[in-house]
Amino acid sequence: MTQPGFADFFAALPVAAIAVDPSDRIAHANALAEQLLNTSERQMVGQPLAAIMPPPDQGAPRDGHAFAAYDTEITTPRGRLRVDFHEARLPDHPGWRLITLHEAAARRLGHSANRAAGARAAIGAAQMLAHEIKNPLSGIRGAAQLIGAGELPELIVNEVDRIAALIDRMQDFSDTRPLPVESANIYPLLDHARSLACAGFARAVPIEERFDPSLPAALVNRDAMTQILLNLLKNACEAARDTPRPRLAITTAYRHGMAVSAGLGRPRRPLPIEICVLDNGPGAPADIADHLFDPFVSGRPEGQGLGLALVDKLMRDMGGTVQYAREGSPEQTVLRLLLPRAPA
Repeated sequence: MTQPGFADFFAALPVAAIAVDPSDRIAHANALAEQLLNTSERQMVGQPLAAIMPPPDQGAPRDGHAFAAYDTEITTPRGRLRVDFHEARLPDHPGWRLITLHEAAARRLGHSANRAAGARAAIGAAQMLAHEIKNPLSGIRGAAQLIGAGELPELIVNEVDRIAALIDRMQDFSDTRPLPVESANIYPLLDHARSLACAGFARAVPIEERFDPSLPAALVNRDAMTQILLNLLKNACEAARDTPRPRLAITTAYRHGMAVSAGLGRPRRPLPIEICVLDNGPGAPADIADHLFDPFVSGRPEGQGLGLALVDKLMRDMGGTVQYAREGSPEQTVLRLLLPRAPA
């Protein structure tokens, strides 16, 4: 039996892929690239890359590193496309590059117009509900206490307290004050969040650490970062609780060239510092995976749908973003935080 060669592997890639030679001309394009760019490989081979698809930030220095641009616009023979653009150098082949393109799924990123609109709606709902509901709740609670001891008054008090706590959580969205950020070593923050998790909700779940020891300081708000990490670890622990051997992991990495769009028509900004929280649970249901960061969307029957929405808001307030993905073999759930590097 003949072993598969390069052409077979290249054609089978599940993403649009283009190989570019040292003279910046297209050498190969797979079927998904032909479909996305509406141009056959025969027409593309030998053409300058810029003639078929000018890459984003064409004049920006790459410094020999990989490059990524999320939710960016490129011009193609079929018009303008919004894509996630990844460019990688080929080891042992100087000058050769592999470019992959994914049609952008804007809701994965923390800065889509739809998500921002959802956050504004949550702010309005929080302000309205806090004003219209919380005051009557205190009256109901007081009346139940006046009735005296008993199962029914206790039930009323407990339910009132539960609703008041939910309103308090919603009010987090109505805080529009600027979030102060500072240069911080993220490792003490990660260690603190992990210690809190292991002392409470994650007592019986192993949490693996895979860290890049050379990571520079990030630009964060320490309290917000702790809250984000605890929310993600708690979600991951709950997502994996029905797995035969639940496992969590925290990873860090420095992503050279990572840049994310701050919104349509706005320039991308570098977010090279990556923190991931992983779990081996089943992941979000397919019908809500693209809406996980919208307020009031939850994959759990008992969920309120506010935890990830608050994570998204706090990340945006710090100038970063959060993404959801299913990656690896076997697949794991990945919540990826991307943060700006602190000035040197």
